[in-house]
Amino acid sequence: MATLIAPLVVIALVIMRNMRARRLRIESLWLAPTLIIVAVGLQFSQEGTPTPLSLGVDIGAFVIGAVLGWWRARFTHITIDPATHQLTSRASPIGMLVVLALFALRYVLRVYAVQNAGSIGLPMNVVADGALVISVGLVCAQRLEIALRATRLLNEARDGVAPPSS
Repeated sequence: MATLIAPLVVIALVIMRNMRARRLRIESLWLAPTLIIVAVGLQFSQEGTPTPLSLGVDIGAFVIGAVLGWWRARFTHITIDPATHQLTSRASPIGMLVVLALFALRYVLRVYAVQNAGSIGLPMNVVADGALVISVGLVCAQRLEIALRATRLLNEARDGVAPPSS
């Protein structure tokens, strides 16, 4: 239980930070996906040739992460100042619940996988890699969805169309 305290504190700080409206810079949305892809790529480069099983798990994990990332991004509120065209974003409570649910699910799956390593039929490194790949899909899809919506709002504002807040 003590090992949960630090991650819960970090999650609480992230939630409090994300509940405030923050300036959204479309040009910097690519940074987090790039960093996470590089980090996971470096991790995978140390493992050697993937097996068909691990590739299948990773592809499934990426799809699950991408769907969750897109879904979470759909709940992000993006607004634009009509005069300055400055974009702001604010995470919704539903989006924050997605993060908490993923944390809880990851914890439960990790405990289950450790206790039932022989019976699940997957090596532990495949399960761990799947968890990493879910985060890649989540971050990439979330940032892409936010970038697309923000760009659309910015273009509408520049064209003089009254954009709805999304």
